Amino acid sequence: MADKVLMKGNEAIAEAAIIAGCRHYFGYPITPQTEIAAYMAKRLPKIGGVFLQAESEVAAINMVYGVASTGTRVMTSSSSPGISLKSEGLSYLAGADLPSLVVNVQRGGPGLGGIQPSQADYFQATKGGGHGDFHMIVLAPSSVQEMAELTVHGFELADKYRMTSMILADGTMGQMMEPVALDALKVGEKIEKPWATTGTKLERVHNIVNSLSLVPEELEELNFARYERYKVIEENEVMYETYRMEDAEICIAAFGIASRVSRNAVDAAREMGIKVGMIRPITLWPFPKKAFKDSLATCKAYISVELSMGQMIEDVMLATEGKAPVTLCNRVGGMIPSPEQVLESIKETAARIGGTN
Repeated sequence: MADKVLMKGNEAIAEAAIIAGCRHYFGYPITPQTEIAAYMAKRLPKIGGVFLQAESEVAAINMVYGVASTGTRVMTSSSSPGISLKSEGLSYLAGADLPSLVVNVQRGGPGLGGIQPSQADYFQATKGGGHGDFHMIVLAPSSVQEMAELTVHGFELADKYRMTSMILADGTMGQMMEPVALDALKVGEKIEKPWATTGTKLERVHNIVNSLSLVPEELEELNFARYERYKVIEENEVMYETYRMEDAEICIAAFGIASRVSRNAVDAAREMGIKVGMIRPITLWPFPKKAFKDSLATCKAYISVELSMGQMIEDVMLATEGKAPVTLCNRVGGMIPSPEQVLESIKETAARIGGTN
């Protein structure tokens, strides 16, 4: 059995990044993710790495761009307003096809909002992250162990597909403490990066990293090629978890802390004879469309449980193709739905569809 250590979610991300081979971190403090930067500031100099607190979030993401161009694993982290400031750099990373890991430990908004947990950056993360046509791989952990595991996985997906992976957590996940088995983390084989700007020594042609393309036909070709790569990701990298879905007539859709709350509500509803289950997306992009579509074989209704005004619900609606009603159970402003609130939504839905025994 693997040894476990008690860690905050933010600390688990930082240590997992080091295990994954990240030796360069650039960031700027903002609650509730500051522990990631603080942890890296202590650890990286001791192992020959580089920690730099940039003068701003804009500077930090451009430093990530520079290191990523050398093929070196690099990361940054922030919270909602800080990610908005990084959005231009995220688009540049996509335009130059550079791999990196970005962590967003979300807080309530819009604006400065509050420092309590939120999931209201779902649209920002899954529909691009900045200007232009691009996607990021978006991973949503629901435990501190997954914070660590998905950090390693995020680096490997970023390298494999030459794009940004984002860990999209909420403030609760970043601040909560749970036992983590760090020695159970598996790091894959090193991926060759012949495109990297490592210096030629006259042994190969020069590599140029650039997101500028002034010839319309060439830019179109680049965008089409990038989206062909995205199709491969949608076919091969979708991750999700199902819970008590075998005969479910009602399906809960939830991720992160909302999924943990919903799991308790599902168990309580089952004890009442209500056939309810849950699909927990782990990749928010690519979204597990097929899992929701397949669930229509038994499900008559869906409930999206979110810490937002309703964002993932749109992807649930698209995935189920309008063949069943989808309702929202939510809290915002830093509030988290309680198991009792989710249970009430389940009971109301069951009454509408006649889904009790």
